[in-house]
Amino acid sequence: MKTIDLNADIGEADNPDWAAAEAAILSHISSANIACGGHAGDDASMRTTVRGALANGVAIGAHPAYPDRENFGRRSLVLGQDIGESELVRSLTAQIVRLVEIAADEGATVTYVKPHGQLYNDAVGDARKANLIARTIASIDSNLTLLGGPNSEMGKAARAHGLSFVAEGFIDRRYSDDGHLISRTQPGAVIKDQADRLDQACSLATSGEVQTASGGRLDIQARSLCVHGDSAGAVETARQARAAIEATGVVIKAFAA
Repeated sequence: MKTIDLNADIGEADNPDWAAAEAAILSHISSANIACGGHAGDDASMRTTVRGALANGVAIGAHPAYPDRENFGRRSLVLGQDIGESELVRSLTAQIVRLVEIAADEGATVTYVKPHGQLYNDAVGDARKANLIARTIASIDSNLTLLGGPNSEMGKAARAHGLSFVAEGFIDRRYSDDGHLISRTQPGAVIKDQADRLDQACSLATSGEVQTASGGRLDIQARSLCVHGDSAGAVETARQARAAIEATGVVIKAFAA
């Protein structure tokens, strides 16, 4: 029986409608990447999201970011120029540990870490940043799994620091021919059509293939699929993607219990 995880980036809401959508998406996913203060989120939102995940039987992951709320963590910070290495380590540690503390207080466990936004994108190809992330996670709890891009420096860094690594694919983002997400600054980077999102979800879940922005085919062997909680139509994407994937005979199941 083939299984695949369905995750969403949540705990980022800054208005009631967005918060309601985040609460709704929890009934359709198997893992929740919870913002923990770097780009979005605070103690209250973390606690609310943890409680929602518990109520829906959803695995809990930390979603740390560059400490850059002004840009929602989507601006690259250069080490030694925009931020010091020790400063970034302290920030990531504080973000992850705080979610771990809140989860424990609610009777839950954080089982994995997925970097957010530009930190994630940078760590795909930047070995220094990937190792910094993996080293930080391992120093907190070596049982935490690192969720990240396939065929990336993150996977290498996880193995080097004794962490389990799970590769993910994206339902609502377009890929370049080199296997990475195209920049959000480029037209078509975010897949807006619901039918196209479902096609990509099912293709990733069954054959591990996606169509790239240029029209080519790309092999991505992912154990988890992501829908961005802040993208338009995210709740419907999660609901319909789960139904469509399960209709193919693939079971939606968290990779980390």
